[in-house]
Amino acid sequence: MVANLIRIKAEAFQILHQAAVWQHIITAPFDRDLEVAVIDTDGPHTLVFPCRRALDGWVNAETSARIDVRPTHWRPWNQMS
Repeated sequence: MVANLIRIKAEAFQILHQAAVWQHIITAPFDRDLEVAVIDTDGPHTLVFPCRRALDGWVNAETSARIDVRPTHWRPWNQMS
């Protein structure tokens, strides 16, 4: 019984860890809401709204407004973030 609980806990942690893994920006898809990370003079930051990759840059996924960012990494947007 305890071994099963440890395995379940380990599987849940693995799923959470995989969701949190950042991908290089070159691999960002065009058809999904994404959380993006940028690096500026203050260090790395994530944007607080979902973004979408566009042919000519990036847009705010909520407003469709173009945003002037140069993100370095992405991961799927999670509303709980």
